[in-house]
Amino acid sequence: MALTSPLQDESIHQAPLHIISTLLAENSNLSPQDHENIIVAIAPLLENNHPPPDLCEFFCKHCRERPRSSVVIEVFTPVVQRILKHNMDFGKCPRLRLFTQEYILALNELNGGMEVVKKFIHSMHGPTGQCPHPRVLPNLVAVCLAAIYSCYEEFINSRDNSPSLKEIRNGCQQQNDRKPPMPLRLLRPEPPTPPPATILPLSTTPSPPHEILVELERNNNSANTKRKGGPTRGDSEPNLIDCLLVSPAVNTLSIQLPAQADRVLGCFALILKMLSDYDDWRPALASLLQPIPFPKEALAHAKFTKELKYVIQRFAEDPRQEVHSCLLSVRSGKDGWFQLYSPGGVACDDDGELFASMVHILMGSCYKTKKFLLSLAENKLGPCMLLALRGNQTMVEILCLMLEYNIIENKDTQLQIISTLESTQVGLRMYEQLCDRQRELKELQRKGGPTRLTLPSKSTDADLARLLSSGSFGNLENLSLAFTNVTSACAEQLIKLPSLKQLNLWSTQFGDAGLRLLSEHLACLQVLNLCETPVTDAGLLALSSMKSLCSLNMNSTKLTADTYEDLKAKLPNLKDVDVRYTEAW
Repeated sequence: MALTSPLQDESIHQAPLHIISTLLAENSNLSPQDHENIIVAIAPLLENNHPPPDLCEFFCKHCRERPRSSVVIEVFTPVVQRILKHNMDFGKCPRLRLFTQEYILALNELNGGMEVVKKFIHSMHGPTGQCPHPRVLPNLVAVCLAAIYSCYEEFINSRDNSPSLKEIRNGCQQQNDRKPPMPLRLLRPEPPTPPPATILPLSTTPSPPHEILVELERNNNSANTKRKGGPTRGDSEPNLIDCLLVSPAVNTLSIQLPAQADRVLGCFALILKMLSDYDDWRPALASLLQPIPFPKEALAHAKFTKELKYVIQRFAEDPRQEVHSCLLSVRSGKDGWFQLYSPGGVACDDDGELFASMVHILMGSCYKTKKFLLSLAENKLGPCMLLALRGNQTMVEILCLMLEYNIIENKDTQLQIISTLESTQVGLRMYEQLCDRQRELKELQRKGGPTRLTLPSKSTDADLARLLSSGSFGNLENLSLAFTNVTSACAEQLIKLPSLKQLNLWSTQFGDAGLRLLSEHLACLQVLNLCETPVTDAGLLALSSMKSLCSLNMNSTKLTADTYEDLKAKLPNLKDVDVRYTEAW
């Protein structure tokens, strides 16, 4: 009746499914053949409807007990495909997520193993370069995250009953002084497993060969603390690397996963790798993984971080800023993938190759800034110098920029960097070029020359660089590049003008990357014309540090109302503003 009714009402199809769920709950001693007969019988009802929770539990049981059954492929595949394409929130329907997870694990048990899983993922993406279903990726990622979390659930339960990091720092409280842990309910029964490995104190007794030992290296936080004059965080939440160092007396964490959990981890880590191979999925995947949504136990497990390294490498190789910018933390004070896979980070298992790759892509976009270089100098100067000593060109460039922007104040450290640069041919060549630029800069900034300068229309970045290299411009206060063909690249020349107070970039191709660089070096700039330039909120927000600005023209840009209000609040001297033909108008 439900299949032949002309009425278009979801409850008509759901009613028999709920009746079947109730009958299954009352008859738990059905044979495997009965299971298959029931699933085949209700398959037509599932073509346009999600299975109810109790029916999902029944499907999960069948996937676990008979993963090689023909029903898994023939009946469950279209059901799971519909769930991934149309489900909006697994939080409201957790058993749908669990059923999808068990289905993928059942595919992994077939003769083809992961090849079958790969074909399924490819079928969800589709043969074209763009997946037509926007919900597929976030749903797949949610299933992967939940499955990986379940692998470490026993460790998390045992950790919840141990002193917190804050308690360890302040002197561990008594057991009865701490709040009881919140129990974590397993969504499905687990077979008996060996007792979970616990955190072991340091000893000279060798560990059994079957255990997985993960060395946790202390970052050079102690050196930084001494440099900065003591800790500044107080009782604030520690960063992720600190959390992984569970106790000052412990620097080795032993994790041994049961065989079933190890298979689950391998399966869903490989799915994350596959997702990162699709160009259209990579930006959204990077955004979803940017907050590091994995438990600390997973990040302390060498097998997991080694598997995930492929995904991070794919992010680091992607030229799109929206992808590789997700390597950095969501906000300051928190660790991102960049910190975890840097030398000294808990996930780093090489000599800095991935670190160099991440720095290269970040420096190649819009992160060639003082702030980024300062963070490298404070936390990763040692690895940068070591890789430069081995001839890594990106690290040689980093060290040269640190000298050029006066990032390093200590004279001995400056001399050590110079010695490092002179020890290789590529370093020596780039250091000599730096010295030449410094001599030209001194000549450029020498007092004299015009106070006002206007470049002819159609001038390029190369024309501006050629002009500024021809004499002294230490007195230049007003520069007009209006209606020229200059881009953000000319910012490298503009930051060399110490007296510049007025800059006209009207109708040029000057963009966000150039604005970021100007905001760090031209603190005395008072008048800035960005009319009809391709700048967006991402670059305009950087202007909030230019406290001397009193006139700002953002006419016909992509300025939004929120950014405009933020700039007005942070620029007290701003009197003359033009926001016509923008959202803020």
